[in-house]
Amino acid sequence: MDSITIGGLPGSGTTTVAKILKEKLGLPHVYAGDMFREMAKEYGMTLSEFGSYCEKHPEIDKELDKKQEMILALGNVILEGRLAGWLSYRNGIPAFKIWLECDEDERVRRVMEREGGKFEDVRAQIREREKSEKKRYSDFYEIDMDDTSIYDIVIDTTDIRPEEVVEKIMEKMKEMKSQGNL
Repeated sequence: MDSITIGGLPGSGTTTVAKILKEKLGLPHVYAGDMFREMAKEYGMTLSEFGSYCEKHPEIDKELDKKQEMILALGNVILEGRLAGWLSYRNGIPAFKIWLECDEDERVRRVMEREGGKFEDVRAQIREREKSEKKRYSDFYEIDMDDTSIYDIVIDTTDIRPEEVVEKIMEKMKEMKSQGNL
């Protein structure tokens, strides 16, 4: 099987869905966010500080990209990350590409549930992170993160359970397989 990429904004459900897919498909799950967090830790910075730092140091994103590209090229993996689908697409690496969307208020609630904090503080952190990432991806890669045309499936997770999201993904994969597109 080719790899699977799963991306979405913070709180859209990518990690939860990736874990369920891992169980269903028996594939390893690699989370690019963990790599980024580890690098921030190595630099002695918070995620927000590190994101701002990366805006001026594209070599950091390039290093992370190379790691992700190598993982994708090996195949048989679920790679979760904001740019994972784009890395697959731009490098011609076969993968089933998933993008999850979700209403901002719901995403804030989910992040609060996971990490704590006050609603407006969490919203501000998420917006700052998204703004930084959007700038980096546009400046360094000429990628418009609002363009979801490269994905095999785009799902709004606002009002559906993670298990339902996975059902939709499995149905789409089955459909594409039967058409010889996967």
